[in-house]
Amino acid sequence: MQKREAISVFDMLKIGVGPSSSHTLGPWRAAQRWVEELKQKDIFNEVAGIHIDLYGSLSLTGKGHATDIAVMLGLSGFDPVLMEIEKIDPEIEYIRETKTIYLKGEKIIDFDPEQNIKFNRKFLDFHPNGMTFKATLNSGKIYSSSFYSIGGGFVVKEERKNAKKKMESFAGFPFPIEKATELLVYCKEQNKSISEIVLENEKSLRSEEEIYKGLRDVWNVMLESMYIGCHTEGQLPGGLNVHRRAYDINKRLIGDAQYNNPEEWLHTIRQTEVKFRQILKWVSCFAISVNEVNASLGRVVTAPTNGSAGTVPAVLMYYLVIENHNATFEDIKRFMLVAGEIGSLFKKGATISAAMGGCQAEIGVSSSMAAGALTEAMGGTPEQVLMASEIAMEHHLGLTCDPIGGLVQIPCIERNAMGAIKAINAAEIAMESDASKAKVPLDKVIETMWDTAKDMNSKYKETSEGGLAVRVNLSDC
Repeated sequence: MQKREAISVFDMLKIGVGPSSSHTLGPWRAAQRWVEELKQKDIFNEVAGIHIDLYGSLSLTGKGHATDIAVMLGLSGFDPVLMEIEKIDPEIEYIRETKTIYLKGEKIIDFDPEQNIKFNRKFLDFHPNGMTFKATLNSGKIYSSSFYSIGGGFVVKEERKNAKKKMESFAGFPFPIEKATELLVYCKEQNKSISEIVLENEKSLRSEEEIYKGLRDVWNVMLESMYIGCHTEGQLPGGLNVHRRAYDINKRLIGDAQYNNPEEWLHTIRQTEVKFRQILKWVSCFAISVNEVNASLGRVVTAPTNGSAGTVPAVLMYYLVIENHNATFEDIKRFMLVAGEIGSLFKKGATISAAMGGCQAEIGVSSSMAAGALTEAMGGTPEQVLMASEIAMEHHLGLTCDPIGGLVQIPCIERNAMGAIKAINAAEIAMESDASKAKVPLDKVIETMWDTAKDMNSKYKETSEGGLAVRVNLSDC
């Protein structure tokens, strides 16, 4: 029996800390896993010193993506889902000042970030986002492990080809899905929507109560990140002096309305008569707000990555405040189930890592996820859902990743707004189309995206060595 990759919706919609799923969340998780390895090998108490080598894209844009900070927090035993954001700066400052690290909160060892974290420009063969952790034991022996952050917060120890061969079995999945065509067959055979098929698969992994709570937690973080972004003034950290725009846009649109929390803010917007010209402004505001929070090491939901975290919630908010004022959490749940499944199709058939495929793998996939989810939410057929997802990606093919200064700010933040607008447009086109006559199947555009990724020059894959990153003078920012 051929083994295939089983990807949960909660793999595609992860709660974490910005600014990057592959460069922040992934290394954070890798550091946690390495410490657990030390425990499992029963050598944790023998550790006298540690050293971390970051390679390739993690090195070239690691400073701007807070990769070193993420590694230190992971080594210290903090979890990206649970850690209080306001504690990040004090913890890092303490490590830098004392030149010590409290390994997993249990063992203090000497640690100077400037000496013990090395940024290597070299690329490892396995994946552009490679890292190696080394522990020097009291005996003088060295224990090391290498990890690869492959996008969306996913971390593996094998190279891509070997990982593909060792994919998790679909054992227990009632509807194993590798391609969009298979998903469509199940929908027809079972007379179910895409969200219903996905829900049945999720129920084989966890209870309905756990699914409901998990998706509720995801939605709460999405809403909170939009709220925080829309109510925080000033400039983003990093040195580019990027002005936070969501605050100003929200203030102009919402006027003198009074509210005290994210839920009241959402209710206020839904009760406001949104004029036609304001729709695009609200969508842009929602998307930008999330990614301004992401850029400042705030908590967001990868969808499918941190750099593209604003697109899906922005389109979901569009549905709630423009398309359906009576929508309930059941509608939100269906939206997320579809978005997660579309994202998993791209991960299985291509990549969601900008270091592997450029920004088409992040914003393009997020736009595709949002387009499909919106289409089902608005009553579209499974065929129309897949058509909308295809349209959204088709018009992101070839999009490069060239962040200025290695920061997830320019052009990343605005791209989330563009991806959201394209998603809405794609859904509208699909809803007005006979999807049975679609010329380009979603599976074909996924294959094309992967072909494009492999053909793309490496300098346009999250290295800051091409495009805007080299054409724009940092001194002018």
